[in-house]
Amino acid sequence: MVQISLFAFGFVLAIFSLSCSTVFADTVETSFHVRNLTTNRLCQNQVIPAANDSIPGPALTVKEGDTVIVHVFNESPYNLTIHWHGVFQRLTQWADGPEFVTQCPISPGGNYTYRFNLTGQEGTLWWHAHSQWLRATVYGSLIIRPRDGQNYPFSQPDLEDTIMLGEWWNADPNDVENAALANGSAPAAADAYTINGWPGDLFNSCISNNTYKLDVVPGQTLLLRIINAALNTQFFFKIANHNLTVVAVDASYTNPFQTDVVLVGPGQTTDVLVTANQSPGLYYMAAHPYASAVVVPFNTNTTTAILAYPNATQTTPILPDLPAFNDTPTAFTFSSNLTALVTSRFWSAVPQIVDENMFITFGLGLSSCGANQTCGGLFRERMSASMNNRSFVLPTGISLLEAFYRNVSGVYTEDFPDQPPSVFDYTNMNNSFDPNLLMTPKSTSLKRLRFNSTVQIVLQNTALLGVENHPMHLHGFNFYVLAQGFGNYDPANDTSRFNLINPQERNTLGVPVGGWAVIRFRANNPGVWFIHCHLEVHLPWGLGTAFLVENGGTPESTLPPPPADFPQC
Repeated sequence: MVQISLFAFGFVLAIFSLSCSTVFADTVETSFHVRNLTTNRLCQNQVIPAANDSIPGPALTVKEGDTVIVHVFNESPYNLTIHWHGVFQRLTQWADGPEFVTQCPISPGGNYTYRFNLTGQEGTLWWHAHSQWLRATVYGSLIIRPRDGQNYPFSQPDLEDTIMLGEWWNADPNDVENAALANGSAPAAADAYTINGWPGDLFNSCISNNTYKLDVVPGQTLLLRIINAALNTQFFFKIANHNLTVVAVDASYTNPFQTDVVLVGPGQTTDVLVTANQSPGLYYMAAHPYASAVVVPFNTNTTTAILAYPNATQTTPILPDLPAFNDTPTAFTFSSNLTALVTSRFWSAVPQIVDENMFITFGLGLSSCGANQTCGGLFRERMSASMNNRSFVLPTGISLLEAFYRNVSGVYTEDFPDQPPSVFDYTNMNNSFDPNLLMTPKSTSLKRLRFNSTVQIVLQNTALLGVENHPMHLHGFNFYVLAQGFGNYDPANDTSRFNLINPQERNTLGVPVGGWAVIRFRANNPGVWFIHCHLEVHLPWGLGTAFLVENGGTPESTLPPPPADFPQC
């Protein structure tokens, strides 16, 4: 009798919890109109695509558990998709957004409505175009606050603000990409960097109000949500004379980490607490590149915003001393010392048993320019990139997800290898120009995973055509970062370095320059999920693949049909 009563009580409690969850959740509905905008950042008018005529585009602020509905109208001359970077898309896989991976693009003049739920996620994410180089100007923040009645796992800040780092070209970004792809060479570097759409007053912009300004009151605690929306640049970020406390990365809470500098790669987000404890004045918030690749040209300027105290008498803000562009020790110290806050609401323990072990080498290479042709890449070939020597090619007539769902043959193969085809000294610079290692065959080669299997991946950087820190992004999941280091991964010794207790949880990780990282995740989300380098220059070169995650046998673990308005190719 007692057992029956306990069961009944538990059942009632579960129903009550579910009803409360529904009651406290809202639906946030809005529209994005993506169209050409004429604007000026560096002393000349430039026509670029933008969402709702602004850069950054509309900020979406919601609560955990809310449902988001965004009607996207493509009024630009380009094909368009929107990716909700870091959103799991449970049972809304058709809304993930990468072009030809989960959907065909929205054609000029077309529209598509993205619908998804944010239960079980909290913190700072963002959205961006996932078609060609449109995300250079089509992007915005996605802030998920705790639902009503819940608090942050740290003291409530007095003020919150979002800092979006970006890049700017005095050209249409798609033209920059297309020119490079036509020639087989690397694209032109950005002409400026931006904070919240503005380069700052260290750039000659010919505009008086070209610097973002944040007013603070002495004694306030600020929660700054830092988002790197740049295409190809990793940034060091500092605030002059102010210390920072990291409390979350990629919408996952961390143990408080004290620092004066943040490293944030393209696609990553970092939440920091800042106390306004300095004398009244003006202080620059500043960012400049972390440039890990050698002999690759980049813009060496610094973008700035201003942290302004009341009654400041100075006219020139104080500039922080940023790390050297190639300061890999500082970059690694930051990225390797973050740990998860295991007492936070949505933390789950690291799976201890691994079902799928993968060792993936990745980096740059070459592909053939074609008979009797000359390209702008090394050895007059075409620049390329690969994972396990497979250079990824997107389909064009149907998305991978639709082909998977409808069992359409001939679109992809399921033979992505668990190991590289050849073993060599991966990070030895003497191998950088070995022609036997550089050529990368093109294919649409994917990896199939059983539902709910635990996947462990060693991500091994290579030195082919030079070493570089690559920010690797996995769609549809967070992953645990168990360990990272330099040189070649050594399972005999490096396994002992695994953090299986409180590793940082991310959706995008900068794999150390000339080094490796080990990640682990549970494949509990059916569908097709892109994993790729978030340096946009490397994506069309082929630095990516996708996981095909099978259905789990229940309605909650089965890929639903596409929505009625799903774009067609």
